[in-house]
Amino acid sequence: MPKTVRIGGGAAMWGDTRTGPAQLVAGGQLDYLMIEYLAEVTMSILTGQRMRDPEAGWGRDLVPVLAPLLPEIKRQGIRVITNAGGVNPAGARDALHAAAREAGVELRIAVVTGDDLSGWATGEAVGRLQPMDPDQPRPDRFLSMNAYLGALPIAAALDDGADVVITGRCVDSALALGPLMHEFGWSPEAHDELSAGSLVGHLLECGVQSTGGLYTDWESVPGYDNMGFPIAECHADGSFELTKPPGTGGLVSVGTAAEQLLYEIGDPKAYLLPDVTCDWTRVTIESTGTDRVRISGARGLPPTGSYKVSATYADGYRLTATFVIGGIDAVAKAERVGQALIAKNRRLLREAGFDDFIRTSVQVIGGESMYGPHGRARAAREVLVWLALTHESDQALKLFGTEIAQAAVSMSPGITGYAGGRPRPSPVIRLYSALADKQALPVSIDVDGSAREITIPAGTGQPPALASDPPGDIASAGDDAVSVPLIRLAIARSGDKGDNANIGIMSRKRDYLPYIRAALTEAAVADYFRHYLDGEVFRFELPGIGGLNFLLTRVLGGGGIASLRVDPQGKCYGQMLLDHPIPVPRALAERL
Repeated sequence: MPKTVRIGGGAAMWGDTRTGPAQLVAGGQLDYLMIEYLAEVTMSILTGQRMRDPEAGWGRDLVPVLAPLLPEIKRQGIRVITNAGGVNPAGARDALHAAAREAGVELRIAVVTGDDLSGWATGEAVGRLQPMDPDQPRPDRFLSMNAYLGALPIAAALDDGADVVITGRCVDSALALGPLMHEFGWSPEAHDELSAGSLVGHLLECGVQSTGGLYTDWESVPGYDNMGFPIAECHADGSFELTKPPGTGGLVSVGTAAEQLLYEIGDPKAYLLPDVTCDWTRVTIESTGTDRVRISGARGLPPTGSYKVSATYADGYRLTATFVIGGIDAVAKAERVGQALIAKNRRLLREAGFDDFIRTSVQVIGGESMYGPHGRARAAREVLVWLALTHESDQALKLFGTEIAQAAVSMSPGITGYAGGRPRPSPVIRLYSALADKQALPVSIDVDGSAREITIPAGTGQPPALASDPPGDIASAGDDAVSVPLIRLAIARSGDKGDNANIGIMSRKRDYLPYIRAALTEAAVADYFRHYLDGEVFRFELPGIGGLNFLLTRVLGGGGIASLRVDPQGKCYGQMLLDHPIPVPRALAERL
């Protein structure tokens, strides 16, 4: 029989449920367990932890999650791949070794190093970085700086016999591509296969997001209390089946897989990864049974000669305060109270000798503030006021925190629901993205004390200029056109990359796509998000699944912790766009 490799995706982030790895080990019949922990902000948090404690800096959840599973992992011969090493992979290795000894399990554990560029953060070395956004000024001081490594060192560690591979910062998809390169012998020049293996990792890296989590048709997904984590059954030609353990909740369908395929990929014909430039425009997804789909058609091109570098830096402080306002005209009351608190505290800051706030934001949750001019909830009778501010001084924000509660006795009626006492300031962490020459970064693996450097190919590909794809077929709705919300015609998923947002759309039927294209132009999407958008909108085609992907630049208010918005990562943007009106023929509207 042709060889099949089964990989399970046991976590989407640091802080994901502990039940994922246990479920997959118990019922997944795995060859590999992949545990994904890292995000850009996570790296700065781990850096801060290690500054206070040299033994820290790695995902502390890893050991309590894996320790009780180690005897069964060893018995089944499952190999574990994780980026839980953060900024201290050796610390994670030592802690896991200690847990294995206590469990009476012998493990060969490898660590991958080379991503940590903290030595580049000062002096002349930082000048070797090429900023991805030339308009963003380079900070004077960084909190963390890490390159996104690829799958080659993971594959090499497995070649050397590692049972567990712990990395620092690498692209999430490499956690699956590395095992597949090892198992199938894919070379660095097998670009189609490397693209397909990266797609495996892309569908596994977010855990249950590919098995019904966040699915547009959420009401069709059973078992939220026991969601099944994803399993990819992979073949040497790059095709694979996506499924989940039997008897678990969730849903594996063409739609759930397509939404995850579309997640945060930018230009789908040039998704840049360290090992390959992926072209997923012709990928197809077909149902092959209950909770099972077959995915194929990924193509690849040579990678570029650069690693993406993610650096973080401190930029003042922020404070967020929330409280409830109820009763008639709750939205109007909330807006007035929020602005009054800011105005009063501006005066108090001047009197105390502080500068003004850097940025302020008042959002009314329940009043559809996120929708801007498209909001329809002015008559809401209970809302949550979200006040967010930034300042260079944490003391200035502490002063603001002392003035929140007084609104309950001096401003509008119906103020209640303060949570957590006085709000406290926290540092603003911003992201700085750059490129570094691969040949300037030595990458090594260490398998239980035996270390060696890994040769990384230089890369010959060139990143294409960002440009929208020419539109496919466009259909006119005719003189009897009726507008229906996009959700009747399509499903959607959205997410972030720094200050940019991706919104992926897949048509429910191929016949609907020409009407969607006609209505959802770049200009229409830009207008829909004009209350947030500071950049441009690009539209890309995915004919393989009948999809579109929109990239909105500078639309998240800085993104991550730097943003003051309720949704700093664009997670709601897809759901918001699903309400966009799409003109269709009256006959089609009646069928819908």
